[in-house]
Amino acid sequence: MVPVSFAPFGFTGEEFVLLKSNALYWPQERALLVADLHLEKGSWYAAHGQMLPPYDSRETLERIADAVKATGARRVITLGDNFHDDAGASRLDPYAAGMLEALTRALDWVWITGNHDEQMQRKFGAELVAELEVNGIILRHEAKRGETRAELSGHFHPKMRVAVRGRHIARPCAVISRRDGADAMATERMILPAFGAYTGGMDAGSPAILRALQPASTIDAVLPAKGKLVRFPLYRSAA
Repeated sequence: MVPVSFAPFGFTGEEFVLLKSNALYWPQERALLVADLHLEKGSWYAAHGQMLPPYDSRETLERIADAVKATGARRVITLGDNFHDDAGASRLDPYAAGMLEALTRALDWVWITGNHDEQMQRKFGAELVAELEVNGIILRHEAKRGETRAELSGHFHPKMRVAVRGRHIARPCAVISRRDGADAMATERMILPAFGAYTGGMDAGSPAILRALQPASTIDAVLPAKGKLVRFPLYRSAA
């Protein structure tokens, strides 16, 4: 099921839908992809003296549940930094832990680990991997510079600064690169926006993001707006 308010777009020969919630839905696989949940970031900051409302995990998990309901997804694949630190799972309050247990029981759930949670202490019965390949697309936490295969990743929390009604605001976005090959074959790679409630962001056109997606012929920031995917050019090869 594709949400009626969003138009699918092509990526690496597959159909995807980028949701306003910052999740990516893959209809053929009935899979919901989410990057950088950073669960229990609030409790981590509290332990280090910076008090934040301790409800970020609940909000993030509720938004995943809403996205699953909206799309009819049967599978959830995370793209790393699931918890803000390796011990984050042990700090979940009973309500949030119960939500996560229910979600992982009901769905085919795969955790891909990231730099914040390489040694996750609890996986809630789900599969735990460093990276995964699905239909020829590599799913990992951080884009690998020089990668010549199709790739989906997270890590950078990209945001695009846009003008809305005379005001400039920063909105989470995906970043898509395309490399045109001499043999007429193209390689596409995508960095997803961060999904977690307490995640900040990096400018989509920052050198770190552009470097991570090289080699590339084009790099665009993309975000959903009024049922369409809007593109903002970030990089064009001189070649």
